[in-house]
Amino acid sequence: MDLILAADLKSGRIVHGKSGRRDEYRPISTPLASTAEPIRYLQEIRPRYLYVADLDRITGVGSHDSLVPALSELVGTLFLDRGCRSPDDVLVCPRVINIIGTETVGSDLSKFSGGFLSVDMKDGKVIPDGGDPLMVLQAADRSKFDGCILLDIGGVGTRRGLDSLFLDRCRVSYSGKLFWGGGVAGMEDLATLSSCGFDGAIIATALHTGRVPVDLIRSGYLC
Repeated sequence: MDLILAADLKSGRIVHGKSGRRDEYRPISTPLASTAEPIRYLQEIRPRYLYVADLDRITGVGSHDSLVPALSELVGTLFLDRGCRSPDDVLVCPRVINIIGTETVGSDLSKFSGGFLSVDMKDGKVIPDGGDPLMVLQAADRSKFDGCILLDIGGVGTRRGLDSLFLDRCRVSYSGKLFWGGGVAGMEDLATLSSCGFDGAIIATALHTGRVPVDLIRSGYLC
């Protein structure tokens, strides 16, 4: 199973937040890096895979497009959520895989081809329309995406753990490459995701608190 470091960008810094309350996100403080400046932060942590959410562009107050190429040169693959609302919004860049999030694109998935669909959730419901994530996964299984991410925005930064029964149902609902992000508390949750057949886990808090060894995020895999 792949291990991907999550990095939220806001006002030119890597920020850390909890439960999706983005107005409260502040520059990250971690024993693994001496700075929240994105390039130096990545140079010090050295992840193999990176997930970037450009919060400024997602919320419509700016973008970090000029920074993305430099970040992509520091990793093997960069998964990028820049708040795509139409196919014209994807960013073409080497080593970058675009993420199409339900938060910004809504329920019409038919106009997209390629990239990853992010099924963005709060309280078990898809945002923004409150739909059933299993039904969205089933619809995505008939689409042309390269994979899906189940992103529990409400679980970000909480280390609240995972529901293995729900994970099993998600895995059955989608036959392609499937990642999970949000609420991963540590190694036990990573083992659960792996045993449920997930192909990747997006983590941050569990890494910065020492519950997942940094060597794993550098190798990019849970063996």
